[in-house]
Amino acid sequence: MSTRTDIASRPAAVVNAEIRALLTRRGGLSATERTAYEGLLVEWARAVRAEVVVAA
Repeated sequence: MSTRTDIASRPAAVVNAEIRALLTRRGGLSATERTAYEGLLVEWARAVRAEVVVAA
């Protein structure tokens, strides 16, 4: 799972699938997973914005 911001943007659907996979694990999120989750949310929001701009 990558949360780097210097790599090419991935589609929002791909990032969303990663978020869903992370959240379906049992036992809650560890501190490391929480950090990854927060990074994925930022990446997802950027991807959604980019897709809206392209669609417009």
